Amino acid sequence: QVQLVESGGGLVQPGGSLRLSCAASGSIFSTNAMGWFRLAPGRERDFVAAISRGGGTTYYADSVKGRFTISRDNAKNTVYLQMNTLKPEDTAVYYCAVGPNSIVLRRGSVDYWGQGTQVTVSS
Repeated sequence: QVQLVESGGGLVQPGGSLRLSCAASGSIFSTNAMGWFRLAPGRERDFVAAISRGGGTTYYADSVKGRFTISRDNAKNTVYLQMNTLKPEDTAVYYCAVGPNSIVLRRGSVDYWGQGTQVTVSS
């Protein structure tokens, strides 16, 4: 049984920062790509970022490039999403995801989902 537990969401003012974490149980972490998606009201779940199993390759949605950074610590079975210069349009539930590789993961091929963590950007 694979479990993904996100944390780090909350309320932040525009221009602020948050760091999301996703801790994975089981032995799949170091052998799979990891990623983040988000679901905003009135929208479908959108890809945000993905990272390869070794951490050497990353992908980002155009809307977050230059502001968000995905990283992973395989020793801790944890993937992170550092979010800077947050905007109101970043408001969404953010989901951690596991996929076979980062290329298909960013296209929505997800094997496991976390439960989600709410991020609200508002003054």
